[in-house]
Amino acid sequence: MERNIWIDGMMGVIVGDALGCPVQFMAREEIVDRPEGAVTGMESGGVYHMPEGTWTDDSSMALAALDSIVELGEVDLEDIMDSFVDWYEEGEYTPFGESFDMGNTCSIAIETFERDRDPMTCGGVSERSNGNGSLMRIMPACLYAYARELSTKDAIKVVHEIGGLTHNHLRAKIACGLYYFCVKAILDKEGTLMERLQKGLDEGFFFYEKDITNRVELAYYGRLQNLQEFVEIPERKIRSTGYVVDSIEAAVWSLIRTNNFREALLTAVNLGDDADTVGAIAGGLAALYYGYGGIPEEWLSVIKRREWIEDLSRKAAVTIR
Repeated sequence: MERNIWIDGMMGVIVGDALGCPVQFMAREEIVDRPEGAVTGMESGGVYHMPEGTWTDDSSMALAALDSIVELGEVDLEDIMDSFVDWYEEGEYTPFGESFDMGNTCSIAIETFERDRDPMTCGGVSERSNGNGSLMRIMPACLYAYARELSTKDAIKVVHEIGGLTHNHLRAKIACGLYYFCVKAILDKEGTLMERLQKGLDEGFFFYEKDITNRVELAYYGRLQNLQEFVEIPERKIRSTGYVVDSIEAAVWSLIRTNNFREALLTAVNLGDDADTVGAIAGGLAALYYGYGGIPEEWLSVIKRREWIEDLSRKAAVTIR
């Protein structure tokens, strides 16, 4: 059977999101000290008291973007924002018809778009607009650019524009761009996951360094330049906050410290804090490398609206090529 990278990538994001949801906002020490101990599989509960397999805003916004791209067969920023409005106002693209767990930057961007109808200016541009709310949902943009075989310049333009709908600061856009280079390297290159991620990050740093105006913001990602060194960093020096630099670091660190999807995702979510988003970011890359078959079936089996998600991903494979 021919591989469907859309199912791989999207289900990786959603499974990681759902796995981390019950321990979102908990410190890693709190997670370990729970009666049940560290996360070992899908759980219910958490701050939102959801059943196991429930995904959050991370997956909802990724699915909203994917649905727009599939329906139109192309990227239309205004239509993607309209899909975000449907999620925000009407509970579309959610497990149970009700939106929850919205980040402030995303909420402000959506409300600004509702008022002004300009997708190019609704995203936040301040220093505080560097949360992980664009990175968490960027997988459909990355897969679109890859499937359409866009040039590097055009691919990064699309990724930046879709990321910038909510987080329009260059630092946040660079995180999305580096993620794209990782996606492309996983799908195109040979070698271990760490070797492919290194190749992708090398290409990403080379691309951004060519423009001197990127270098100040690119420097925030300096720890990712050498994964042989980064993999040796102890857990206590890995932060898993909602800051976009912390989030991509935590996700990559979890991937290169492990050898299969299960362990990668458990490592990511047990870092705590913004566990659902770190899980989603790591999960998308992990599933592209290990494949759909590498995702534990007992995790997949409880994912809410699984059939709908997979059907949408199959439509993407037919539409975007």
